[in-house]
Amino acid sequence: MTMKLSGARKRQEASQFYSAFDQIDGQHPWMNAVKEGFVAYKVRELGVGKVTYFNFILAKEMGLISPDHPHEMNEDLQQKLIKTFSLQIINEYDELTQRRIDPATIRPNNYMATRYLQLQHANKQGKTSGDGRGIWNGTYSHRGTTWDVSSRGTGVTKLSPGSVEAQKPLKTGGTEFGYGCGLAEIDELLGAAILAEVMHLQGLRTERVLCVIDLGKGYGIGVRAAPNLIRPAHLFLYLKQERYAELKAATDYLIERQVDNGQWNIKARGLQKYDELLSCVANSFGEFTAALDIDYIFAWLDWDGDNVLADGGIIDYGSVRQFGIRHDKYRYDDVERFSTNLNEQKQKARLIVQVFAQLVDYLKTKNKKPLKDFAHHPAVVEFNESFKEKRADRMLYRVGFNQHQRELIMSTPGLFEKFDKEFSFFERAKVSGSTEKVADGVNHAALYNMRSFLHDYPAFLLESAVPFEKRWMTEGQFFKTILSSFAKSRDTRMGEKQRRHIESMQKIYRELVTVAAGRNKPETILAGLSQRAQKLNSDKRITGNALIEMVDQIITEKKKGLPAEQIQKIVDRLVFEHNGMPEVATSRFYKNLHQVPVVKMDLYAKLLSLVEENKESI
Repeated sequence: MTMKLSGARKRQEASQFYSAFDQIDGQHPWMNAVKEGFVAYKVRELGVGKVTYFNFILAKEMGLISPDHPHEMNEDLQQKLIKTFSLQIINEYDELTQRRIDPATIRPNNYMATRYLQLQHANKQGKTSGDGRGIWNGTYSHRGTTWDVSSRGTGVTKLSPGSVEAQKPLKTGGTEFGYGCGLAEIDELLGAAILAEVMHLQGLRTERVLCVIDLGKGYGIGVRAAPNLIRPAHLFLYLKQERYAELKAATDYLIERQVDNGQWNIKARGLQKYDELLSCVANSFGEFTAALDIDYIFAWLDWDGDNVLADGGIIDYGSVRQFGIRHDKYRYDDVERFSTNLNEQKQKARLIVQVFAQLVDYLKTKNKKPLKDFAHHPAVVEFNESFKEKRADRMLYRVGFNQHQRELIMSTPGLFEKFDKEFSFFERAKVSGSTEKVADGVNHAALYNMRSFLHDYPAFLLESAVPFEKRWMTEGQFFKTILSSFAKSRDTRMGEKQRRHIESMQKIYRELVTVAAGRNKPETILAGLSQRAQKLNSDKRITGNALIEMVDQIITEKKKGLPAEQIQKIVDRLVFEHNGMPEVATSRFYKNLHQVPVVKMDLYAKLLSLVEENKESI
């Protein structure tokens, strides 16, 4: 005879089943390592909200749920997530106005809003800046990796630009001062959830979204996680303020976390460990910036080290965009200033490495020297070399060559440089006219879509019945293949200059194939090359404009009654479209994601059509 469990017993077992979340309680090792590196806040449980998205795969990787947990939400998990993450700080305004708060809802531990350098603040030393609308929920360790967990949309802190401008405590939800609301819009959070996971599947280091909680009225809380959420800016403020003890503590913390997580191989002790740190930073940022350049990813890098992770990765998706073609003149309009553009990201990343070199020298000598003294520091040279090497490798990877084939090409002097020169002629060309205003900034659109060339050309070579040396695409077909939708009437006329470069482009591409084949005939590698190239240059790439329109469509359907579980499944399927990128190691938990049904197929088809319509956009 089977005994029925009481409701209390069921709740107790469910609580134990998801007990891992109880360890995420506001406590974080940064609070002990850098005692002045944060502002402590009491927080209260809101007790409301609906989980619109939960990253089941990330949660399994982190060990928060069991590996065999069904890929679907249940009431017990829903309530655990609401209790753990549906929080709001009790800020200075609440205390000043003696806001009445039920003591039973107040968490026992303080949560931290960390201090870090931000260019958007008037004070360029980081004395007033940091997490303006977020808190760190804590850490969770699993199988040798410690994960940071933080939330945004949890209330306005004293470190927000709005609070500093107002020079007084602000009420959460107020809109009188820019960047002073303390809340996060639900569309922004869903967009970040999609794009961050796509970037992860493309092999980039990045924060990832663990869950999104819808609080209603267009607002929500987004929970992010990564093995290390520390930014260079967390260290740079102490360098700018010449606070040696705090800088050393913060830097030692960064090194310890990276080493413990197996991310950096730093073996030296004493002051020598900082030299090894510098080498790790130079190589990490060289690789990261090369990927941004080749993949057309705009991440708004700047010298303050704010919008980037300390190990060279993406954080803060509010201004991150993935372009369909090389729109390297696009600048985001942030009201008071324009952003950097794609071409300037290498320069800004190099400057971040230069600041790290200044930082390490200060730690070793206790004498802060001018930043210009480190313009040619060995670490900066190492960054340049890393960028050059990784950019070439990433470019050939994007063409479709495997690692062995790339090594053969790079071992042939001058071959890649010839290809890069011809490819860049087309890739960097702009439509006639000048810079124009776009929805959220300015841009001078790219004339050619070289991702179409990389997608189509190996298939053309493969399908041709004539001998390899006679397989030439006609000038007209080549030009039609690459001409972007931004081309104006005068741009559609092919001149003698374009004809010469089309011939040179095909010639050097075939040289690459011949060298990559090694002792084999070039024809033997075309099938694999074409398969990889089509995956890496797919039209299903989610551009910035596509993402905005897709999320708007989802929100519109949500207002009409689209249930949260359908949003979950749609986001999962959109993400899965980018699974299986060549040479990208992904979790075993991705293998069954394609089995997740999308019941609202008409909506999903509409979302894919938006991807198609915006495939060349910013």
